[in-house]
Amino acid sequence: MQHETRVPVSSAQAGGPAVAKDRSRRRAWEIILIFGVVSLVGDVMYEGARSVNAPFLALLGANAATVGFVAGLGEFLGYVVRLASGWFADRSKAYWAFALGGYAVLITVPLLALSGSWQLAALFIVLERFGKAVRAPSKDTILSAATRKVGTGVGFGLHQAMDQLGALIGPLVFTLIFAIEAGHESELAAYRQGYTWLWIPFGLLAIALLVAFIRVPDPAKLEASVPKKWESEKLSKTFWIYSTFTLVTTLGFIGWPILSFHYATTHLLSDGEIALYYAVAMGADGIMSVLIGFIYDRSKKRSGHDQGGLAVLLVIPLLSFTIPILGFGGTKWMALVAAIFWGLILGTHETIMKSAIADITPMHKRGTGYGVFNTVYGLAFFVSSTAMGFLYEAGHLGPILLSIVAEILALPLFFILWRVSSRSARSLKPQDPG
Repeated sequence: MQHETRVPVSSAQAGGPAVAKDRSRRRAWEIILIFGVVSLVGDVMYEGARSVNAPFLALLGANAATVGFVAGLGEFLGYVVRLASGWFADRSKAYWAFALGGYAVLITVPLLALSGSWQLAALFIVLERFGKAVRAPSKDTILSAATRKVGTGVGFGLHQAMDQLGALIGPLVFTLIFAIEAGHESELAAYRQGYTWLWIPFGLLAIALLVAFIRVPDPAKLEASVPKKWESEKLSKTFWIYSTFTLVTTLGFIGWPILSFHYATTHLLSDGEIALYYAVAMGADGIMSVLIGFIYDRSKKRSGHDQGGLAVLLVIPLLSFTIPILGFGGTKWMALVAAIFWGLILGTHETIMKSAIADITPMHKRGTGYGVFNTVYGLAFFVSSTAMGFLYEAGHLGPILLSIVAEILALPLFFILWRVSSRSARSLKPQDPG
């Protein structure tokens, strides 16, 4: 650009871009925090319910194979439907419509109080996961636009920590109700009492969502000023290897429904203790989310490219196989350690999963990227949960062996992912988070 004359610029004008930049960052933090509140009260609902859903199904007459199948089917639909919802959200740019509609389906959680059979309870459980599938790609896309302004690892880590605070409170609600109602009501009535209390966070969630929509009606504008490294028209090789790695590691990640079913049917833990241990897992998840998000961003900065944070994924196969070994160990302290490890791995999955997709896909393909990746994740969770449920019926050794084999197979995939991502990122400039 040529300049013929020098025009004096006032300090206010000179500070204009900086002021706009600061305002954009504040708005990004605002949407992260508001959605954190949304996720917090949402998790009070569905994580509180999920901490006891398996024993509730068992109380209504379901066996381990049924519990594993229902949990796996719910998770499968909860992820595979994201393929369609993410694609349609990208095509229509109606991210808020998908997010609001999906959150509305959370009404099925307090409705569990009305379940008189395991079949009806199973339907509500699966529908809740379906609602999450509808909203998740759009919610993550809205959040990713904000986190790109402040650092994807830190942004998603903070959001996940708030999410897990709700996941910690939810199971404690049931722990408290079981303690209060012990000896006063039937076991089934205590469960229904707990589900009924979840109408309160449902109302709070609706209010928080309304505030978020009013404050940031157009999330794409948040990322408009972030420097673009590339705008690929297709998902990258790194994306597909990352998805494959996640599929294999998830096959070896035992779900909480199987663990809690084991604790309930063997009477290793009481109903209240099962909810309490799940709360411990959620607490570990929240702490790990902040820590791993910080390490992820530091790894990116140290490596000089957006894909440098993928190195932290190594912790997943190194810890996952120990969970069923400890969980089926037969003592309360081993079950407690298993719950902590389970939460640590879940926190790593959820934080890095969302952060990495934001870093390896452009905005216009991000809903699709989240949809495809979560479909793979859900398929793996469905196969794993169902297989471990059936294997558990024959004994504890089957789930343990499945976990060990899957995590061993994941190790070479990790090193392939690291080599390919490092090679593909050499031409990229370091990220400027805003």
